Amino acid sequence: MAFKITYSVTTENMARLDREFEQAVARIKERPDAIYPALLGYRDIPGEAIFDNRNPADTRIVLSRHWTTPVARLDDIMELARRRQKDWRQTPYPERCRLLRRVADLFRDRQFDLAAVMTLEVGKNRLESMGEVQECVDMIHYYVDQFEQNHGFARKMGALSPGEETLSILKPYGVFAVIEPFNFPLALAVGALTAALVCGNTAVFKLASATPWSAQNLLACFRDGGIPEGVIQMVQGGGGNVGAALVKHPLTAGIAFTGSQETGTALMRSFGVGGPWVRPCITEMGGKNPGIVGQSADIEKAVTAAWKSGFGLSGQKCSEMSRLLMHQDIAENFLARLIEAVDGLVVGDPVLKDTFIGPVIDERAVGRYLKAVEQVTSTGGRILLGGGDIRERRPDLAHGHFVEPTIVQVPQAHALTREELFLPFLNVYTFSSIEQALDMANDVPFGLTAGIFSRDEAEIDYFLDHIEAGCTYVNRPTGITTGAWPGVNTFCGWKGSGGSGKGFLGPYYVAQFMREQSQTRHRA
Repeated sequence: MAFKITYSVTTENMARLDREFEQAVARIKERPDAIYPALLGYRDIPGEAIFDNRNPADTRIVLSRHWTTPVARLDDIMELARRRQKDWRQTPYPERCRLLRRVADLFRDRQFDLAAVMTLEVGKNRLESMGEVQECVDMIHYYVDQFEQNHGFARKMGALSPGEETLSILKPYGVFAVIEPFNFPLALAVGALTAALVCGNTAVFKLASATPWSAQNLLACFRDGGIPEGVIQMVQGGGGNVGAALVKHPLTAGIAFTGSQETGTALMRSFGVGGPWVRPCITEMGGKNPGIVGQSADIEKAVTAAWKSGFGLSGQKCSEMSRLLMHQDIAENFLARLIEAVDGLVVGDPVLKDTFIGPVIDERAVGRYLKAVEQVTSTGGRILLGGGDIRERRPDLAHGHFVEPTIVQVPQAHALTREELFLPFLNVYTFSSIEQALDMANDVPFGLTAGIFSRDEAEIDYFLDHIEAGCTYVNRPTGITTGAWPGVNTFCGWKGSGGSGKGFLGPYYVAQFMREQSQTRHRA
């Protein structure tokens, strides 16, 4: 393919992508209903219980069926990972890199089928799904290249006396548990797994119970790419029992986790510092991200960037713009244009070409939406767009988890200013100066992404000097707070958004999966 499928693709390229994607959906739908077994390594084992994986756009449709991993077999899974790690860490790193590049090739070769499954299972529109698969490809290459460029993270140091040689080398921890959410079931897991494996660790991963089909596809790419059995394994099951047992297992040497701040900080307390010694707990924990539109902004570009970041993936991104701050002199015009644009976004079955907003992931998310709407109306806030039950007026959506894209106005002190909803739900505010805007932007417990539109260089400099967020954008037309890419935008959470200070997608991420050893030799 002559061009790269990112989250923003030009119109002239979309015609071909549409054809390929629609053919993939047809292939997927023609397959007989699959029942996926529980696994030990790559081998089938008897499962504990079976569960249906249903389409969030139409819950009458069962997409696939899956056996849960028996908690009683976790000892066998972890023991296999421990044994295989001894061999894997001794595998020369150029060979580990070669195998992982083969895995990247398979993600690229299977990109349309992988994307079709994600659209059906998660509710992403086609561009979001295709972009995620390409992100997996780029991420594997970026992390592997990074490992090679650092010569396996071995560095010659100084000497204190003649005949002395010292080497600083990073070494793997052992078995990593990788626990990732539903919204990016491939990219988030692939990033953490690649980093763990290239460093010589083995890994056991668990995706959200809402995305077991994508988990199976992910494992198949690593398996078919030649990663030895036991180096990567998958566990699955709802209710939290399997995930909790994985975290508590004595052979778990480190955790990579993406999810809520509540769960992430609990993991850091119970796992990171709750054992016999401090263990790595690499966490990314969400956001309440501000987009700032200054008085001098290019309004047309800023409106487009705002609706893309506010309502892509039905607001179910930790990088979603959930707070929009507008200069008071342009707020009325900007808001009117934004409301018109959002009101024109197509809500519906994400398989369809024109759909931009698909369903939210489950009925609990619908419940959060209805509760948030009630919070606005009961506390004197204003609903500027949306706020109703879209399923009551759209019979075609009656069997899915659909909500309306919603824009509201609440005071800065309102609880919804600080609570991450993970919904297509945007709060709007006004400000009179860049200093006030930054005070408002930073007045939350999170610090993941942030963006500004302005032509005033002093204003931009003030934003970059004072914003408390790890991933920032200035005048980015494809998304005011979203669209990070491997090797381009380090995705690093500050404050309550991250636990390590080293960002996913960036140049320091891989090294977190290793610990340092100093080796000093003196010639006898």
